[in-house]
Amino acid sequence: MFMTGIDREVLARAVDEVRRATGDPVIAAMVERSMAENLPAVAERLPDGTTFVLTGDIPAMWLRDSAAQLRPYLMLCGDDPDLQDVLIGVLHRQLDYIAIDPYANAFNREANGAGHTTDETEMSPWVWERKYEIDSLCYPIELAYRLWRITGRKDVVDQRFATAATAILDLWTVELDHEARSQYRFQRHDEAPTDTLVRDGRGRLTQPTGMSWSAFRPSDDATEHGFNVPGNMFASVVLGYLEVIAAEVLRDHLLAARAKELKAGIDDGIARHGTVDHPSLGRVYAYEVDGTGERLLMDDANMPSLLSIPMTGFARADDPTYLATRQLLLSPENPFYYSGSHASGIGSPHTPPSHIWPIALAVQGLTSTSAAERQRLLELLRDTTGGTGQMHESFHCDDPTVFTREWFSWANAMFCELALTHAGLAIPE
Repeated sequence: MFMTGIDREVLARAVDEVRRATGDPVIAAMVERSMAENLPAVAERLPDGTTFVLTGDIPAMWLRDSAAQLRPYLMLCGDDPDLQDVLIGVLHRQLDYIAIDPYANAFNREANGAGHTTDETEMSPWVWERKYEIDSLCYPIELAYRLWRITGRKDVVDQRFATAATAILDLWTVELDHEARSQYRFQRHDEAPTDTLVRDGRGRLTQPTGMSWSAFRPSDDATEHGFNVPGNMFASVVLGYLEVIAAEVLRDHLLAARAKELKAGIDDGIARHGTVDHPSLGRVYAYEVDGTGERLLMDDANMPSLLSIPMTGFARADDPTYLATRQLLLSPENPFYYSGSHASGIGSPHTPPSHIWPIALAVQGLTSTSAAERQRLLELLRDTTGGTGQMHESFHCDDPTVFTREWFSWANAMFCELALTHAGLAIPE
């Protein structure tokens, strides 16, 4: 059955806070609508007690998107036990999927063989798509940690978490040296080069860096250089969460030690390979590297991004290297930064040129230390829905009525998170 959503009184209190903070009844009404309608539209409770979450208008569940869509609900679930049940159900379904195939990024509701069945990779009837993305495995660990901290419930972390965590550690360890150790291959024979891996499905040649290799970005586009830096930053953070859960909940000190060791290696890899000396900005983070000296300076709208570093918890919003990187990303030096008559912001090679992502605008606000900047971006998001009152995947910087995807639940959730944060609410640590 599909969910009834969040408790009305809990939501009403939150919307009142948004109205007071923004002074804008339209923004408050958009938050109320999205928070009330988003989860019931995508979340289905299954007979086994887990929760299946559609990724917007696609009939499959992405590990990343299903967790990212829940972020504003984490802010409010402490006072809503029924909502907690739904969110814990999402986590448990994610963990079950990881046990089936940790390399897959998207799964079917049941083992019906739907999805990209012609891809050359080791498909399962449970798998919709098997594009391996390091961030897909980060989000369930973060969700488990947040739910455990927020609710204190013993049913958040169970044996299925231990099984999935072990599979994640095994995979990330193998992919420290993709060339020598990995059996993962992926090819898709269509006309989009970003949908497949070169070299017969192995991807471009890389050398070990201490970071863990990823075939695809959070955008589902193929990585150019193999080691996605913001993805590894997120992995470092969640490995810290995993160490705590393993030690304090599972009482598995071997698992905790493995997480700690892998985190240290990834951190060292980011420090040695993931930064670049910019001629005017100083030290900045690269988006991708390959271990041979090739580095890519850019950002993509999809999270985790370099812009979202403070959100994932790798560095503070006032960290000097982050601030220098942020300055680069929000400028024409980022090839996917667009500026037009209606908006300026970060887009993606996943969508047409000159298209800005509401997700990136929300992240820009959520990582800002300025309340005025958050207010400005909320108003910009309010005014660029193309008359629909809903967030889209992207919109044209000169004409918001030109957009991709009529309805994109992840973007709606990010708008709500920005508004709730501006109102003084936050995801509990």
